[in-house]
Amino acid sequence: MKALIIGGGGFVGKYLAEHLMQDRGWETVVTKLPKETVSVDGCEIYNLDILDQDAVEALLIRLRPDVIFHLAAQSSVAYSWKNPQLTVDINIHGSLNVLEAIRAIEDYQPKVLLIGSGEEYGVLPKGLSLVSETTPVQPGNPYAITKAAQNLFGTLYAKSYDMDITMVRAFNHIGPGQAPQFVVSDFCKQAAEIAAGMREPVMRVGNLSAVRDFTDVRDVMRAYSLLALHGKAGETYNVGSGRAISIQEILERIIRLSGAAITVEVDPAKLRPVEVPVIQADIAKLQADTGWMPEIPLEQTIRETLDYWRSTAEN
Repeated sequence: MKALIIGGGGFVGKYLAEHLMQDRGWETVVTKLPKETVSVDGCEIYNLDILDQDAVEALLIRLRPDVIFHLAAQSSVAYSWKNPQLTVDINIHGSLNVLEAIRAIEDYQPKVLLIGSGEEYGVLPKGLSLVSETTPVQPGNPYAITKAAQNLFGTLYAKSYDMDITMVRAFNHIGPGQAPQFVVSDFCKQAAEIAAGMREPVMRVGNLSAVRDFTDVRDVMRAYSLLALHGKAGETYNVGSGRAISIQEILERIIRLSGAAITVEVDPAKLRPVEVPVIQADIAKLQADTGWMPEIPLEQTIRETLDYWRSTAEN
């Protein structure tokens, strides 16, 4: 089995490549942007801009992968408010370029996973917090709108052109090495630097009342590979832990594990214009079709993420 990870230069790409090669034994190729650095032993790596459809098609003709994991995205909600145009270009136009490139190749029918987000569900009706794939989406930020559009295009192409495309709505996935623009990594980085005496003992935070579904990135990668094998064409699958926890509790766990005396202050710059109070993934469909279950406890993920930032602070 040959797998291609498009947009593997980020946090998720390295974990997915390592999982596919080490746990699945698949030949794996990763694309990245020229400015990005990716190092995975035994993995071929190519530079690719998904806004260049001809380049995408040329690479697919050369490689003809059996499975394509489309990860390339502008994935920051906060940044999507600042630059919605770029978010649209990458997340919608780029995804369409990949789908059109596949269509343009004769006698080629790869399995495609389009990676979306739990953010697509957006602002939920009062009293609803557990969302299944049939819950109507009401995206509440530019990033979520682009991912909802990607999902609709994927569904359309699967049905209209008989393409083997499976859509994913991935909820918050976390772990060592994640950029600090995401909440758990941000808190862990701040806590590690405070404990190392690199900054004042004040943790700057956004909205702590939000309740979210967090999963270890390594568990999420297992779900992706299982969906590549067993996910149904034209279908969407939630990928999450099936449990929700408040950002406040996450913060308290990080501070406790850090062992430092930390004061907490709200930073207005970290607040979003629109915030969904509570959201939790219903993962029954994923479990029924793949048998997947999360295995890594949240406490372990937080501890290992904190240790990652501690090692960075020490260096």
